[in-house]
Amino acid sequence: MDLRKLKALIDLVSDSNVSELEITEAEGKIRIVKSAAVPAVALPIVTSSPVTIPVMPAPAPATVTVGDAPSPPAQELAPERTIKSPMVGTFYRSASPEASPFVDVGTTVKSGDTVCIIEAMKILNEIETDLAGTVKRILVDNGQAVEYGQALFVIE
Repeated sequence: MDLRKLKALIDLVSDSNVSELEITEAEGKIRIVKSAAVPAVALPIVTSSPVTIPVMPAPAPATVTVGDAPSPPAQELAPERTIKSPMVGTFYRSASPEASPFVDVGTTVKSGDTVCIIEAMKILNEIETDLAGTVKRILVDNGQAVEYGQALFVIE
């Protein structure tokens, strides 16, 4: 199994309400179990038998203050005005490398408009907005890995 795919699955279990995930493929069987407190253990990977990988809950993000830079206004990144990633995957602004982006800064969008694609486990998922307004900022670079709930666009 691809290491990136395994990491995406671990992140998915860690960030969700799922407590256990088991996947069987041609290479073997993977079982990911989320628990509250598990000591760090190095597990050998054997493809002929199942592997259980304990997942620790993600710690709360730390707040970092750099210099005397003023913080952005609270309403600028208000949760109701950002389009967030509904899944873990790779962010793409357009349907193909030659195509123009779905949206740019200044583009007016309405509810139901496709704003990007997120590739997860080799499936291209069109992401639609449920907000109406103008794209103020694009917070993710094309081809960048994104997490569940990560802000992608700011809408004003």
